Amino acid sequence: MLTGALSLYKNAFSGLSRSTWLLSFVILVNRSGTMVIPFMTIYLTQPAMGYSIGQAGFVMGLFGLGAVCGGLMGGKLTDRFGFYYVQLVTLCGGGIMFMILGQIKNFPFICLFTFLLSLINEAFRPANSTAIAHFSKEENRTRSFSLNRMAINLGWAFGGAIGGILASINYHLLFWVDGCTNILAAILLTRFLSPARNEATKPVKHTDDTVYQSAYHDRGYIIFIGCTIMFGVCFFQLFTTMPVYFKQQLHLPEYAIGLLMAMSGVMIALIEMVLVFSLEGKRRSLYYISRGVFIVGISFLLLNLLPGAGMLAVLCMLVATFGEISAMAFMNAFWVARTSVRNRGQYAGMYTMAWSTAQVLGPSVGAQVAGHYSFKTLWWVSGCLCFLTSLGYKWLVEGNGQAKSRLA
Repeated sequence: MLTGALSLYKNAFSGLSRSTWLLSFVILVNRSGTMVIPFMTIYLTQPAMGYSIGQAGFVMGLFGLGAVCGGLMGGKLTDRFGFYYVQLVTLCGGGIMFMILGQIKNFPFICLFTFLLSLINEAFRPANSTAIAHFSKEENRTRSFSLNRMAINLGWAFGGAIGGILASINYHLLFWVDGCTNILAAILLTRFLSPARNEATKPVKHTDDTVYQSAYHDRGYIIFIGCTIMFGVCFFQLFTTMPVYFKQQLHLPEYAIGLLMAMSGVMIALIEMVLVFSLEGKRRSLYYISRGVFIVGISFLLLNLLPGAGMLAVLCMLVATFGEISAMAFMNAFWVARTSVRNRGQYAGMYTMAWSTAQVLGPSVGAQVAGHYSFKTLWWVSGCLCFLTSLGYKWLVEGNGQAKSRLA
């Protein structure tokens, strides 16, 4: 049995290109320094800075706005200049901006540089997604994106843990470490994946007669983006309002809540690649996306339908994580299948924008619903919205930019 499990893991990670592994390593280094944003609100409201929670919230709102704009800008720049150069410039630029932001005390300048930092940093994402698609083959593309997701999750877990230690010493260390890891990632990108050093990075000459040359005119994709925003608003409740619910309503201690959040990341790292390997190519991507979103919806409703505290929280996070893996692992495969080389950045930019928009709306909407009504109402709304979004995905059809909507 153990031999069979090891063989399954080996097969799940085999067949991916060397460039895909190198790119995931670059992302791991970059995300291991992700420390500033998780602690930004605490940093601004500490006595040394002296800003109110309202001012800190405004700054984080500007970060979200910059992320939305950066996603769209990064997509357009990627199609024009290529994914390698956009990744390189945004990694270097983001690193410098982190270092500058850590030295600023004036509130208007903090707002300005937070927006610029987010704009530059998030422009990296569409270029990175385009690079993953470029380095992968159609038969292992979903696994290539899953490997990248694993690197991001591991980096976030490591960065958050180290960030907490550094913050207890000096908050300014967070900005220096985050900036330096950005620049180190840029150096590694140049060393491993520059066109001069890596044949696979060189642009591919192409001709195609894709029906939709622009992502903005692809009606089916616009519906997909709308569904993704709705799902994202619900999904971000798992990491914003749900921990508050665990603390206030289920009376779980902070260390237990932290372990629950860590459990989700560990599960993704352990099983996503194997699960995707077992499922990839057997059904359409939308089949897994629709059902994954539905499963996440079930996780919200469990909080209202079942009694308990600790075990209920564990069950909820387990169900939500399985749903997340099924849905998000195959979303990238869906939009990549609709693209050609010349418009892939646009599609990646819109996808990045969808998640950035949801990240802005999700916490604020969830907090308002929970505050004005109740957590119970929030879970009913989130669960039902996931079910409706699941149906929305089901109405889509896959294809190379030629899809309209129909019942699938």
